[in-house]
Amino acid sequence: MCAKIAKVDPKEVADDSREVEEAQHAILLAEEVLLEALCFDFIVDSPQVELVDLFEAREESFEVEEYAWSIANDSYRTPLCVLYPPRIIAAACYVLAQHIVEGPESSTPLSARISSPAPSASLPTPPSQSAMPSESSRFAVEFFRFNEIEMASVGDVLAILLEFFAAQDVQGPAEYLAPIAEIQPPTTSPREKLYQPFAHVAQVSGVRANGSDTVRKDEKPPPPVPETKTSTQPSGRGWKPITSEKTNSGRPPDRLSERLDLS
Repeated sequence: MCAKIAKVDPKEVADDSREVEEAQHAILLAEEVLLEALCFDFIVDSPQVELVDLFEAREESFEVEEYAWSIANDSYRTPLCVLYPPRIIAAACYVLAQHIVEGPESSTPLSARISSPAPSASLPTPPSQSAMPSESSRFAVEFFRFNEIEMASVGDVLAILLEFFAAQDVQGPAEYLAPIAEIQPPTTSPREKLYQPFAHVAQVSGVRANGSDTVRKDEKPPPPVPETKTSTQPSGRGWKPITSEKTNSGRPPDRLSERLDLS
């Protein structure tokens, strides 16, 4: 992670650097919260299984299937698989793939594709509103017979996926994601953003491309790393385990605990 943010070769990041120590400590603290929240249950149902059912129920273009499958793969880089059922994620991937393939000229926004209840095609469309969504654009939500609460969850998943894509380096290696990052997400319930734009993360990160630990005048220095005990180093270059005890100052972040509804 430190090498990726600094855009340098991993060999150029010292194993005993401050950034590596901080990253290791943060990972261990987050891991404790996740294990408790998951009750050590590591079996996660795949949204790809639900996508196969959608593909078999309705013939779609090869591009839609490819996009939906790729988006489902990328969803594992987010916490969606432990926050929502697989069919909710699959429907969101399918709907987003349709919108991407249709391109900027698509007349059906994401909000209309997951609206509840479905607009009646027999009623005239007021001039102030967009055109009625086609039957194909609402196929996923109709296939799973989602209720209003479930469709709201699909909207949340769509918003998180688009937020994740927008957080990538769309000015660099992930330039191909720029059109997707510009898609307007559906209206969802208020929540704190999970991701920051890549440029912002790279700017405020303590990792410097030249390996310097200096901090700008307008930037607050990172908090000191708590003292840790290092166990016997196992075989393997560059691996350095850290063990730490819970303290009042080193407890897991409240935000993550609250999001996973720990009590």
